[in-house]
Amino acid sequence: MSLLKRSAVVAAAAGLLTLAIAGPASAHVTVNPSTATAGGYTKVTFRVPNESDSASTTTLEVNLPADQPIASVSVKPIPGWTAVAVKSKLATPIKSHDTEITEAVSKITWTATKGSEIKPGEFQEFDVSMGALPESGQLVFKALQTYSDGNVVRWIDEPTTDGSEPDSPAPVLKIVPAAAAASAAPAAGAAAPAAPAAPAAEASDDSSSGSGLGLAGLIAGLIALVLAGLAYAKASRKPEPAAAVSEKPTAS
Repeated sequence: MSLLKRSAVVAAAAGLLTLAIAGPASAHVTVNPSTATAGGYTKVTFRVPNESDSASTTTLEVNLPADQPIASVSVKPIPGWTAVAVKSKLATPIKSHDTEITEAVSKITWTATKGSEIKPGEFQEFDVSMGALPESGQLVFKALQTYSDGNVVRWIDEPTTDGSEPDSPAPVLKIVPAAAAASAAPAAGAAAPAAPAAPAAEASDDSSSGSGLGLAGLIAGLIALVLAGLAYAKASRKPEPAAAVSEKPTAS
């Protein structure tokens, strides 16, 4: 086996080992992005990989936290899947745009039609738009993943206090405070710095001069080539022998 082939085999083996080690740790249902701005609206994606070797994922159920109700929740249609959002009555009504909300979405269930299931080695993404988000904390979305063989994987474990990952972690959306935009804005009455326009002109001038220099260089190169050809032709030409001068005998 050549060195190149051996290197390819070693690289392939290392890649398979990496996938084998990283696969189980990344096979759970996740929410992306994992952070969102406090008090705002956002679109999140629930990413669902199939971790079975023989069965397909047919249903995904995502539960929204009852103690942190969200006034507005909508789902993005997915070809081959039906989505049903279930609303529940709130123990304490919430306000949204000066309107009292007495019920909110508590569960979303996606079900695949025949032929659209998440097959072994595949994954699917489910988009949800929601808001307004809480002002702090995190949202834990407990999820249930059902397979075609009847197996149900419950992704319901909440985050641990020591930072370690639980066996069946639930998707978690962390709420982060809004960035202080005022610090980045210019002071009132201060003139905004003018955008420099010179570099564009300089770039154009450089381009023109560069084209001129390139043309001049090409012409000079052609001249040098012609002169070199002439010099070569002259050097390779053999000199003709000088004609002998015969001397006439002088009269005696």
